[in-house]
Amino acid sequence: MEASGGTVGEVMKDLDHRFPGIRFRIVDEQDRIRRHVNMTVGERRVKKLKERVPGTGTLFILGALSGG
Repeated sequence: MEASGGTVGEVMKDLDHRFPGIRFRIVDEQDRIRRHVNMTVGERRVKKLKERVPGTGTLFILGALSGG
């Protein structure tokens, strides 16, 4: 899906506006990306919400799966 924002945090804010609650599943109470979530911009892994997302960039969000 498409989202707007110049940083990972801005993209997450835009997504949360359209899909309420999604940000809390990806970002914790201290504004850190949760441990079980991996994010990349293109092929570069990002670990902070302030990291840049180019206008033509792609942000991938991948949550770890677990179970028994």
